Amino acid sequence: MNSTNLTILVAVLAALGCPNADAFTVVPPSSSKSVSLKSAKNEVDVSDLGLTMEDLEAPLPAEFWQGVETSGYESSSRITGVQDDACFWTENQTGLKATLAIPGLRGQPAQALSVETASNTVSITAFGMVVWSCLLRGEVKPETAVFEANDGPDMVPVVECSVEKADTTERWGGFIEQIGENSIL
Repeated sequence: MNSTNLTILVAVLAALGCPNADAFTVVPPSSSKSVSLKSAKNEVDVSDLGLTMEDLEAPLPAEFWQGVETSGYESSSRITGVQDDACFWTENQTGLKATLAIPGLRGQPAQALSVETASNTVSITAFGMVVWSCLLRGEVKPETAVFEANDGPDMVPVVECSVEKADTTERWGGFIEQIGENSIL
């Protein structure tokens, strides 16, 4: 959206009687890539909505999360302060998917890797030996776990796994709770 369109948007909001339309100004782009609106104040009056603090602090209803998918990156390292972002996860209401590109697996052939899933853990084995594991942020149905290991860039295998959650009313907000003690990487 360019600055002309944003200026028109502010004018339209004011014409429609939007109470705080004049509190917004068009901020000229610092580069040629973007233009944005900025509030003159760091507050917006929402008293006309009739909301209370209790309304805002109440948990969202389960129906709100239907069809919503969240995602993020997590570290696969046990070393405090290391953020390798080797775990990309996505979560929906019924399950999770994780793509793991663990730097410590560099050089391991993807065909030699396997994933074992329990109700709250995931373990990766290489040639039958556990080389990485984690505690999950919640309980899963291990019988629904599916994984695939493929060769990845820079000789780091990529492991993709998906599993259904045991409690579909619970949101995890991530995949890894803690890296396992038996991780030799």
